[in-house]
Amino acid sequence: MVNKLETTLQKVMAEVPECVAAGYVDMSTGMLLAARTIDSHPREVLDLVAAATADLFQGSTVSAIERLFRKSRGVKDDGHHYFQEIVVFSDNLLHVFLRGRKNNEHVVTFVCRKSANVGMVLTKTRLALPSIESAL
Repeated sequence: MVNKLETTLQKVMAEVPECVAAGYVDMSTGMLLAARTIDSHPREVLDLVAAATADLFQGSTVSAIERLFRKSRGVKDDGHHYFQEIVVFSDNLLHVFLRGRKNNEHVVTFVCRKSANVGMVLTKTRLALPSIESAL
């Protein structure tokens, strides 16, 4: 049975240029809560996406950078994260990772063909974030 989050991801994929996959990750648990792709992928691959997403946003080096930023700016360590969006260009794909606005432990990820217009992909994924978060 397809849940509301998966249905929303599927709908958003149709709006994001050349989107081939979308997923929703809870970094606090390390779980991939939902994923939609145009191709089938083994569960092991999808689970690695969740782990890699957590590493990108909250790995030890990133956490150290955020602590140093706070310290150098004299800002209290309130748990705020500086890294909100990450864009990765691989050989054939464009990967966009957006930290949730309602829950900063959640990240939605989109995978598009490399030929997609980067500006349009960023615009469409940012516009889609509220509806995805509302589906949870």
